[in-house]
Amino acid sequence: MRHRLTIATLFVAAAPALMAQAAPAKPAAPAAKPAAQAAQAATPAKTATAKTTTVKTSAAGKLAWGPAPAVFPKGATMAVVSGDPGKAAMFSIELSMPDGYKILPHFHPTDETIEVKKGTFVYGMGDTFDVSKASTMKVGDKGSIKAQMHHFATAKGATIIQVTAMGPFVLTYVNPADDPSAKK
Repeated sequence: MRHRLTIATLFVAAAPALMAQAAPAKPAAPAAKPAAQAAQAATPAKTATAKTTTVKTSAAGKLAWGPAPAVFPKGATMAVVSGDPGKAAMFSIELSMPDGYKILPHFHPTDETIEVKKGTFVYGMGDTFDVSKASTMKVGDKGSIKAQMHHFATAKGATIIQVTAMGPFVLTYVNPADDPSAKK
């Protein structure tokens, strides 16, 4: 595979958040209107695509957080900010990761833009998870990663990133054995 490196490259993934088997949100009060979409099903082996379910916001308009899809390692939570990651259109999600959370080398078929909302996001490029070759992003930092670029990430402290990309969301691990959704 070709690797295209840009100055402002980062992870996503996300993903950072996104779609293999997110748990459906609890129904909101009858007056609440849908504000976002979340995904629910996984596809075979190393590639995850999205199926969606409606996520409601609270009366105060806060994001509805739930477990991240199964394509992500356990421990992260996700909320859809706008759009539908399962459709061929722009979407934004937020991915919340605990301290030390790792996403092993992977790639996506579309470009992604990342913004750090909380904590410290550490990302690197390549087929091997190697923090010694990684870069750091702090709150307010933004960057993008090109489609098909192999990358990995970890969180220093509790970290939240916002990922904006064109759907449908797909995350493919460089090593298929690293895909948590394939391990049952």
